[in-house]
Amino acid sequence: MHRLLRTFTALAALTALGLTAGCSSGSGSEAGPARTKGAGAASGPSTAAAKAPPNTFWVDPDSPAARQVKEWEAQGRAQDAETLKRISEQPLAVWPAGDDPAPDVRAATAGAEKEGRTAVLVAYNIPHRDCGQHSAGGANNADYYRNWVDTFADTIGSAPAVVILEPDAIPHIVDGCTPAEYHADRYQLLSEAIQRFKRQPKVKVYLDAGNPGWITDADKLSEPLRQAGIARADGFSLNVSNFQSDEVIKKYGRKLSATVGGKHFVMDTSRNGKGPLAGDRQDAWCNPPGRGLGTPPTDRTGDPLVDAVLWIKRPGDSDGPCRGGPAAGQWWPDYALGLARNAKAA
Repeated sequence: MHRLLRTFTALAALTALGLTAGCSSGSGSEAGPARTKGAGAASGPSTAAAKAPPNTFWVDPDSPAARQVKEWEAQGRAQDAETLKRISEQPLAVWPAGDDPAPDVRAATAGAEKEGRTAVLVAYNIPHRDCGQHSAGGANNADYYRNWVDTFADTIGSAPAVVILEPDAIPHIVDGCTPAEYHADRYQLLSEAIQRFKRQPKVKVYLDAGNPGWITDADKLSEPLRQAGIARADGFSLNVSNFQSDEVIKKYGRKLSATVGGKHFVMDTSRNGKGPLAGDRQDAWCNPPGRGLGTPPTDRTGDPLVDAVLWIKRPGDSDGPCRGGPAAGQWWPDYALGLARNAKAA
């Protein structure tokens, strides 16, 4: 999701505006994992769920990580399989793939309901998504997007779910990556999406607000979030697919919350166990080496403003074709294993 800055002049200009990395969000958000084979297996009970840390979130028994564990066990890679369970036994967000979100949403919510848990879903299909970069795409037009959101919400039905709404959509307005002629429509679509999802009785919606390493001045997000309808949402999300530390995220989130009516937030800790990659920040967002899993998902945060710690970016899904990785959103077992080996100490 990330346009790289091309020149020092552009970088200096953005720094003056309180931004870093321009459209290089550092978020690493992606079009979402490809729809998994055998998604219907989600309806069965998950033994992994019992091993998860205290939370109410659903663990997908047929995630790419879970299937990789079984494959490595069959190949005799017992130690690697055991290490990868640090991912497969945790609740991960589901990014519905393709033009029809219903199959992925249905599998996740049905699986979660059977276990009395909550599905974590990512709505990521806004028109002009990712400014034409690795995760480019999205709905062809506003009406198509409205229909897509309506299908997504209808499929959730009365099931409990957390919806992370459009990673990077607001920060890409703030950093100038999304052309000005699209701003009004984007605000309208996000506002409508919040209202549509909130018609479902057990849905919580968090509008994405990027990460502290991208829009460094949180105040610059306040008015865009208000225009996008944050008042009707349950809060905002931070650090989706990024690597900022827990404390940095919380400090930033508290400051941003104070400017948008005290809204709560959720934070993605899926890959922040070692913090961000040091050095050149222009490409630090894309499959950076040496990173590790962060704080496991939980809704018992002990912080009145932090509703949940989540693994929104699915650990092991590529950021894009950089550093030898596959296309954005594709499963990369070697990278997943590295994240698990470098997991943050409990």
